[in-house]
Amino acid sequence: MNSMRSVIYKSILFISLTVLFSGITSFKMPVPARKIKLGFIPLTDCAPLVVAKELGLFAKYGLDVELSKEASWANVRDKILNGELDGAHCLFSMPLSVYTGIGGKAGSEMKIAMVLSNNGQAITLSKDFCGLVGFKEVGKVAAALKNVQARKEVTFAMTFPGGTHDIWLRNWMAASGINQKSVGIITIPPPQMVANMRVDNMEGFCVGEPWNGVAAAQNIGFTHISTQDIWKNHPEKALVVNSTFAATDKEDLKKIMKAIIEACRWLDQMGNRKKAAGWLSKPNYVNAPLQVIEARLAGSYDLGCELGVQKYKDDYMTFYNNGIVNTPHKSHAIWFLAQFVRFGYLKTDPDYKGIAEKLILDDVWAEVANEMAVPIQADMQPFKTNYDVAFDPNNVAAYLKTTKR
Repeated sequence: MNSMRSVIYKSILFISLTVLFSGITSFKMPVPARKIKLGFIPLTDCAPLVVAKELGLFAKYGLDVELSKEASWANVRDKILNGELDGAHCLFSMPLSVYTGIGGKAGSEMKIAMVLSNNGQAITLSKDFCGLVGFKEVGKVAAALKNVQARKEVTFAMTFPGGTHDIWLRNWMAASGINQKSVGIITIPPPQMVANMRVDNMEGFCVGEPWNGVAAAQNIGFTHISTQDIWKNHPEKALVVNSTFAATDKEDLKKIMKAIIEACRWLDQMGNRKKAAGWLSKPNYVNAPLQVIEARLAGSYDLGCELGVQKYKDDYMTFYNNGIVNTPHKSHAIWFLAQFVRFGYLKTDPDYKGIAEKLILDDVWAEVANEMAVPIQADMQPFKTNYDVAFDPNNVAAYLKTTKR
């Protein structure tokens, strides 16, 4: 009897172990998501990345995203190109500048996946100009400059050669009747603008918020004009990605874009901006005064220099605007390339349409937009900025013949 029980027990044990090991060998451990690294510069318009992270939107799409705070746009460029960053919050025109050899090695490809923000940059002038020129008094700038130049050399700062801030600065100078060769123009990373103006390294700068607001709040300078006053609803920051990542990890890229679209929609509900400002003000993000970030996100600009408060009603910093913000336009890329010729960065015309088609991932954008019910905007249409002649992306030569340098 005992031997019979032993046989039965052994049989049961054998069957149990067979079933157990069969289950183990057929069971597959879940593959953890690859860590994706996205860079950003401490500016208010990095908000879509911050919100997507803080609201868990990247995680919602099964992504493991790390946000990396970078010191300068040159850092961002180098890390995207070498693959240390998969992508980043980036100046819209930076890939164009790098590809054409203005801001990097010619031919280096950084891909524009989507636009993150419109508006929200500004030109700040130092107290040297206070009382000589007021808010949006572009017609008084040339005389004010001569007044200051009688006492000192005048230098302006931007953040990256051929970047959006550089081009806004040069457009403003052309509209003001200033010869760009008559002043110094230097490159300073955004978070260092206010400190450099404080020690008199420059008399004006163009940068994104909150640094214009910080300069006014600290009585170091005043907001002379915002970039939405130069071109309402202009493209500003973009999601720019490593070309290999775009080619080999398209599905992950699409998930990143979807999470960011949700963040942009959330940000354009104005009641959410106070919460966003709280996140942005933290040391690991923008590290600037909450009140300044919050006010300018809400469109309330305390200008400084006793100029009062400017309230923007529909042209403050926007992130979605029914999809108008996020569509990457080839016509806008061609406009920036035309500015490179206009202001002497390029001596000959580049392949305008070819470069725009190479660097803008409009096919990926179209897929994501359709899946997220985002209206796709028409492209290659003529448009006009506030202080310039009309621009037809299909006839750049005509534009360049009539522009002010």
